Amino acid sequence: MIESTKPTKSNRLSRSSKLFKTIISAIEEKKGNNIVSLDLKKIDEAVADFFIICDVQSHTQMRAILDNIEKRTAEECNEKAYHRSESNEWSLSDYINIVIHVFEESQRKFYDIEGLWMDADRKEHK
Repeated sequence: MIESTKPTKSNRLSRSSKLFKTIISAIEEKKGNNIVSLDLKKIDEAVADFFIICDVQSHTQMRAILDNIEKRTAEECNEKAYHRSESNEWSLSDYINIVIHVFEESQRKFYDIEGLWMDADRKEHK
């Protein structure tokens, strides 16, 4: 039997949750650009509560952001990424309820995650 990792109503997160705020802060700390969160909770097909998306100027900055998220979420929230995947142009870190996408700017436009999930509630973060 395969168990679903889809969040249940009892373990759903909000933008005010400590994990969410820590991730946004960790991205801001390393100067991630154009930070956007997509609230996917009202979309039946969604595999997470949130996508957090940002873009970067270099692969070095991308790694710094992902490493900072990993460090801060472990220290402040006692959370560890379920999966982390890296390339030079698009990397992600999966915390089950929150999936973080870090793009090189042109790849963000090409893959257009925000367009694919246009029904999600979108919020820009400064």
